[in-house]
Amino acid sequence: MLLNTKYHGEKNYSEEDIILFKKGLPGFEDLRKFILFTFEENDVFSILHSIEDLTLGFVLVSPFLVSKDYEFELTEEYEKELNIQSPDDILVLNTVTVNSDVEKITTNLKAPIIINNKSKLGEQIILSEEKYLLKYPLVKIGS
Repeated sequence: MLLNTKYHGEKNYSEEDIILFKKGLPGFEDLRKFILFTFEENDVFSILHSIEDLTLGFVLVSPFLVSKDYEFELTEEYEKELNIQSPDDILVLNTVTVNSDVEKITTNLKAPIIINNKSKLGEQIILSEEKYLLKYPLVKIGS
């Protein structure tokens, strides 16, 4: 199948590539089907793109590239909802807020997107850990 995105051109995908967010994503609850692909200009980033709205795609980054000590416990409820059988099933990504000023690019470490690579189920969760910020600077100039 072919997805003609507004900002990322044409993307080929198959039915097996579709990730289902049963509850949608916060603010986009009516959109449930997405595909994930690498951002062509920089493979550190991925795009989670709606196949129901050609204009909607989220820039994502692995939190482990941003914060070396990033960790949290996934509740049994989430493990069940996402049909997680093994830690190897899990992909964790965080949304990125893009800005033309590099110093203002942030990632949301407080609300990771969890994807089960095998069952293709996903959900964005909100962590209770106080140490994770909604707007964590992606680039620290001078450090």
